[in-house]
Amino acid sequence: MSRYRDNSQPDLQDYYDSVPPARRLSGNDIPSHSPTTTSNDIPLSPRMDGNPAAGESTTALNAPYTDTPRRQHFGDRRGEFQATNDTWMEKAPPKSKKTRYIVIGGLLLAVLIGVGVALGVVLSKKNSSSSSSSTSSSVVNQTDPNDPSTFQKDSRLKQSFYGLAYTPAGSQYPDCGNSLDDVITDIQLLSQLTTRIRLYGADCNQSALVLEAIKQTKVNMSVVIANYPIATDDGAAYERQALVIEDALTTYGTDNIIGVTVGNEFILDYLDDNDATDPNSDVGNTGAEILLGFINDTKTMLSNMSISLSVGNADAGSYFNDLVLEDVDYGMANVHPWFANVSVDDAAGWTWLFFQDNDVELAESLSNNPSMSIAETGWPTNSTDAGNETNGPSNATEANLQTFLDTFVCQANANGTEYYFFEAFDEVWKLEEFGGVEGYWGLFYSNKTLKDITIPDCSS
Repeated sequence: MSRYRDNSQPDLQDYYDSVPPARRLSGNDIPSHSPTTTSNDIPLSPRMDGNPAAGESTTALNAPYTDTPRRQHFGDRRGEFQATNDTWMEKAPPKSKKTRYIVIGGLLLAVLIGVGVALGVVLSKKNSSSSSSSTSSSVVNQTDPNDPSTFQKDSRLKQSFYGLAYTPAGSQYPDCGNSLDDVITDIQLLSQLTTRIRLYGADCNQSALVLEAIKQTKVNMSVVIANYPIATDDGAAYERQALVIEDALTTYGTDNIIGVTVGNEFILDYLDDNDATDPNSDVGNTGAEILLGFINDTKTMLSNMSISLSVGNADAGSYFNDLVLEDVDYGMANVHPWFANVSVDDAAGWTWLFFQDNDVELAESLSNNPSMSIAETGWPTNSTDAGNETNGPSNATEANLQTFLDTFVCQANANGTEYYFFEAFDEVWKLEEFGGVEGYWGLFYSNKTLKDITIPDCSS
């Protein structure tokens, strides 16, 4: 997700004023509705350690994945959105091929919170949020302990989400601590909410863990696997993850894979690191050249394996570089009303309008016309400190998450918006490292119990 920040945002009142009143959407106008195994036990191809024959169970490369803090910049459209719900519910009208790319600047406040302090606050605010994630026996009723496909459905869970953002617990480099047992439990739960999940990277063998969990649970689930490269390490993170992606593809094939995403907020990070804001500036294009090297290497790898998969890129909603987007099959945009200081009552409409104006329209202006989806959107439910409990107009609460669920999910399904709700589970490591709202975006607490919310009931 995002790096810890304050609630300040650049004033984009001029941009807001440029939006015709008929397109200013209001959330208030949108109807609402009512067996224990580890990562070392999964079968892998012989490349993983160079010893066994193909198909034999081997010791996995415990190559770790870092869910490096993901940062979003979003415009602040303050004021009242005014429109009928028809504008939000219907599909977006055809747009001109003109690029209306809005680049939003802004500083992120990176604040590192001490582990002891963060955990103390977390425990005082939400004991269940800091519980261990290894709770498969208590959160899922599996009738046959030797068959993960025999789990019973939870009546509170509805398969209403187009997709969910997901990172297995314990998948942060270099401290890999994930396990197949935990991922199986995750897939048992998430398969009751969606048929699609997106990953952020491939370290800690998470691609293979997820695909093996899908195989054992026998659920209808597809995955956007990913490589999370870093601009400043001479390709080390990219190469490490490319190897385990190649092995996962060799072992499991592509039946449950939607595509391969290369880079998550790479351009935004590169601009921040070089004191720039325009993704299509000289600085942005320099970052794009680095990222395009990784993207094209991934395409070559797939071609050499005779595998046909879509290759895409994810970035903050207003930070796509044109050169990058012209070279991929799809783009995934992180769009967070919370960080734009938008009221929860306006959040659903703002999210749709921002995505249409900044991402869909940009893609339609490019010759390759890549498909676009919302890679992240959601609402936080808590904060480690009082100063970040609000984004200005609204608070980080479970009640407000419920409001966003009620006003976004079924409406997005109805108008064909492709999105990955952020996120599946609260992530304790973010509370420890960044504090604020960073670790509180899950539908479930970190111990895999559902928050005090009602899942919307509509088909995705």
